[in-house]
This record gives sequence, structure tokens and C-alpha cells, in this order.
Amino acid sequence: MYEKDVQVITKYGLQHAFVACPDEAGSYPAVILYMDAPGYREELCNMARRIAKAGYYCMLPDLYYRLGKLRFDVARRDPAMSVVIRGAMTSLTNTMVAEDTRGMIAFLDAQSQVKAGPLGCVGHCMSGSFVATIAAQFPRMKAAASLYGIDIVTEKDDSPHLLADKVEGELYFAFAEVDPAVPANVVPDLHAALGKAGTKYKIETYEGSHHGFCFAARPDYDPIASERAWTALFDLWDRNLKP
Repeated sequence: MYEKDVQVITKYGLQHAFVACPDEAGSYPAVILYMDAPGYREELCNMARRIAKAGYYCMLPDLYYRLGKLRFDVARRDPAMSVVIRGAMTSLTNTMVAEDTRGMIAFLDAQSQVKAGPLGCVGHCMSGSFVATIAAQFPRMKAAASLYGIDIVTEKDDSPHLLADKVEGELYFAFAEVDPAVPANVVPDLHAALGKAGTKYKIETYEGSHHGFCFAARPDYDPIASERAWTALFDLWDRNLKP
């Protein structure tokens, strides 16, 4: 396995990222793994490694780089830490992450291990809105997935669901059955927007699951739901990114 810490040149400055891919000769489709609110950590690096082992060049960017080097010990999360995490999360906007993604794509295009052409991505929690926005703004993003994403349907002018008609790739949304961060109107409104736009998509709600079901370090980890999501991700990417 090839893996490395790298620096991505963005509009704002240098952004730290972790990359991984198979160490065999050749080039691999690129997938960007956008972090959830607790930020860059080894658990996410392990997810990037799993994606790489499946035949992809995976990039995990630190979206909080504008704030310095933030690292949270999620296993010891308490109310005080949650306040800081929420502050970091709300410091980001869809526009900021989209601007950063331009730099990420430029970096990926310069790597010999990256196959030219379509790209994929996945975002958890806060990054659900980011990947939905990026799928609309970057035509090469042919396979984008959101896992228990938040703020995908809002009343703001930059709500991702308003960009449905600009998406050229395929979208996958997996929601938790129990998620206080996702109002009841989100799934039907998202269905309506994507259906009206003619977007290729799939939305699923995982029965019995709770927000955060993908992460083993969280109390709401659900191994069955997590593996179901992994299967859906690789089906999505294999179908759209591999010959």
C-alpha cells in the first residue's frame, strides 16, 4: 500500500491531506473522502486505506486547515469538546470547500498514480452538503455519496438541493432512521428536487440506524449499516469510475 501525507495548494493556502493507493504499477480512479465534524483523524485514514485497497487513489483532506492543526480525541469527547467541534464545523461553507476542491483536483491530476477522467467522492455528516454541492459544480465528479449528511435541504440560497439540475454524475444518499440533525422534510424534498431535475440518484434510509453509524469509535456505530454503506459506495464507484 502506498500512502503519504501531502500538501495541497488551495486558493487560501496549503492544505494538509492524506493519500493512499495500491502500490502496484498503474493508475487508479481518484476518490475524495471528505471528513465529518470531528475532523481529520486516524479512523478516517483507515477508511482511506480501505478505499485504496479496493483499487482507488483516495485523498483525505483536512478541511479545518484554515484554523490551524485541529485534532480531536473523539473517544474522550465531552460537552466542552463538542462546543469546539461545532465551532470548527460552522466555520466552513459550501463555497469554501468547493474552492478547496479545485486545488484537490489539480493535485490529483498531477499524480502519476491517478487515472485521468471521472472522479468520485464521499462525505459523512457535515460533508453531506459539501459533496452534493461539489457534484453540481464539478462535471468530472461522476459518483458522489452522502452518508447521514446534514444541511442538504435548507432555506439558504446555497442549499445543495437547489443545484440538482447541474449534477451530471450519479448521487447516492444514505440517511439514518434516527437523526435529529435531519428534519422530516429533507428526504421527500430531496426526492422531489432530484426527480424534477432528472438526476441519476438513489436515496435510502437505513432501518434502525442512528446518526454516526459508520464510525466504530462512536456509541451509535452499527456494523450492519456500516457494511451496507461500504457495499453501496463501492458499487457506485465501480460502476461509474472503473472500465
